[in-house]
Amino acid sequence: MYIIRPGPRAFQAACRASRKSDCHGTRRGKATGSIYGHRNGTWDRGNRFRLGLASSLVVMILGTVSLREVYAESPTPYVEIKFEKNKKTKGLSKEENRDTISSQHLQVKQSWENPGVYAWGSNSGRVVGPDSDEAFIKSPRRISFFDGLLLRDLKLDRDFGAAITEDGDLLQWGKAYSEESRQPVRTLTGKGLKSLAVSRDRIIALSSNGKVYSLPVSKLDQENGPKPSESTWLPFWKSQSPISYRVLEPKGVSTREKVSHISSGLEHLLLLTSSGRLFSAASSSTEFPSRGELGVSGLTWEIRPSGPYDQPHEITTLRGFEIASIATGDYHSLALDKEGRAFAFGDNSSGQLGFGVTPESQTVDVPSLLPIQKLYAGTSLSPRVTSISAGGANSFFTIDATRVAQPGESSASSLLNRVTADTWACGQGILGTLGIGRWTHIQGTPTKIKALSSLFEFDERSNTIVPIRLKRLSVGSTHASAVMDNVTHVLAGPADGPNETNWGADVLWWGGNEYYQLGLGKRNNVSVPGYLPPLEGADKGRRREEHRFQITPMHEQQLGGRK
Repeated sequence: MYIIRPGPRAFQAACRASRKSDCHGTRRGKATGSIYGHRNGTWDRGNRFRLGLASSLVVMILGTVSLREVYAESPTPYVEIKFEKNKKTKGLSKEENRDTISSQHLQVKQSWENPGVYAWGSNSGRVVGPDSDEAFIKSPRRISFFDGLLLRDLKLDRDFGAAITEDGDLLQWGKAYSEESRQPVRTLTGKGLKSLAVSRDRIIALSSNGKVYSLPVSKLDQENGPKPSESTWLPFWKSQSPISYRVLEPKGVSTREKVSHISSGLEHLLLLTSSGRLFSAASSSTEFPSRGELGVSGLTWEIRPSGPYDQPHEITTLRGFEIASIATGDYHSLALDKEGRAFAFGDNSSGQLGFGVTPESQTVDVPSLLPIQKLYAGTSLSPRVTSISAGGANSFFTIDATRVAQPGESSASSLLNRVTADTWACGQGILGTLGIGRWTHIQGTPTKIKALSSLFEFDERSNTIVPIRLKRLSVGSTHASAVMDNVTHVLAGPADGPNETNWGADVLWWGGNEYYQLGLGKRNNVSVPGYLPPLEGADKGRRREEHRFQITPMHEQQLGGRK
């Protein structure tokens, strides 16, 4: 039996079709969507993973299957369709009723009314709990300093944290910054910063005008290091900066070109310009990159060009490719051009470059094209890489695979040009970081993360079935988190009915969990992406429904008298 909900998400059928276009078991969804994962040929209701997004189940369609052809454990001659009745609790206002029937709606409202930062994991450096001496923060906890604040960017290391405020100033905290500090402190100010990256011992910050600043993490080094002269509001008058920092300036950048994105590993930095050119530089003051991650063949400490050790070098082998995005692991680099071609270089000891591991390929010091077409060899799908992510010794790629015509196939087929969104991973997986359900030491060939691939849902705005892609994928040294690009809704207003609710984007976590960094309250590693429960008790007192933490999409709201 299928329940068709008359609310924001009407289509709540979930099926994964076999090559014969039949479907293996489905189960009934409830009001907020009971979600089921496909495992061993059947649909599993366990807590390991839920394939549903927001309040709907996932639709996986690989063939034209009518409702009468769908069956569970055995074929059924008829599928009953029922429309779920509207819920309304007596004595509650319209908004109270929405909060009652939907934990997702309540989460969206709470994020607007009380924005903040939640953190969890190791607190040995007093980063996730600046005012606490606990060794671990086992489940999501607010950092009270950030209550009511909006941030442009945020990066957390085990020993230090860094954030950019709404007005573009840098905040720092943690033991690596100062043993005495218990709260975030403004350090680099007045630069109009918009994003940041962190290396082993330095923070690299990018301003809105394209300037790149590199400063030491340590407060002591900031106070005692060389301080540059800065312009003041008085003409021809300069003053000395209160802290030590360096400006990284790529050579040959025109006045109409500027650095638009940065990404850093433990020792190296990638700088992408607005015209699609890619530069690399040393990002740490303790070690010079030596595993090919700079992408400049033969560049070592001994034969580096004269000048500052951290001067940017253009990766000339990528000239002619307009690079659109970049990503870095600890000791490797990824680049993606506008045509959907992915390049990898650097350390490959765990297979993180996606080429396989051989004695000759332990390191690759020039950008090399990933053979993505091989992943879809023998299929009727044409792949294109849409995003790249990296961290630790792992790489992730999202791919749009478009159905193309086969020899003799009619061009009028309804299957043609349908897009399937897949996520692939390679590298080190012994702690579950690959998300593929296996504990693999080395994975040199990209492997599909089934839990994040071939997902579909019904979009009522376009009245079509659409693929569910990843919005964002963040990768730590051993764990990862994915924000899904599922259909969201944040427009439920006073004029709408009491059952018209808001919902956000789903978030999933997996990988190493030695320091409780998955927020589950337990210490076991997780090899398959899974959900966290809602924050701040949004699921309190709710039963017979699946509740999970969600991220509210960007939406203009009033906060403290400002938009």
